[in-house]
Amino acid sequence: MKPVLFLRIASVLALIHSVLHTVGGVFGKPVNAAATAVAAHMRTPFPVLGVTRSYSDFYLGMGLAVTIFLTMDAALLWALSSMARRDPVRLRPLIAIFALGYLAFAFDSYVLFFAFPVITELLIAVCLVAAFLTAKPGDTAESNSSMVPEETART
Repeated sequence: MKPVLFLRIASVLALIHSVLHTVGGVFGKPVNAAATAVAAHMRTPFPVLGVTRSYSDFYLGMGLAVTIFLTMDAALLWALSSMARRDPVRLRPLIAIFALGYLAFAFDSYVLFFAFPVITELLIAVCLVAAFLTAKPGDTAESNSSMVPEETART
């Protein structure tokens, strides 16, 4: 399989992760009385750096920030998959950064959250590692000839 396919799968998984994070994590409702009580206390406002906010504001803001970043990741991974058609080898450092980031994300989710995000993040990381491993120099020969002007190619 080619790195393009692995990057596209990772992109779709990141988008699904974004949607589920938003629906369940950011806008999800407390599941029991204890969680409802904690959420109520989190809405208590306090002054911070010249404005009045609550921990609920911070929770919502950071939750939406993760949604934004996951959506950006999905778009970036899709763009990288298109670029991988031409020169996948040059993308290997970027793919490696994304893979390491998603492994760190999975570890964070394992320690502080629960299984669903861990599974999704590990699947994304596996796709990225596969894209990294399948992005070989031989993959660029076909596309390099199409990037070189015809006159130059003949000489």
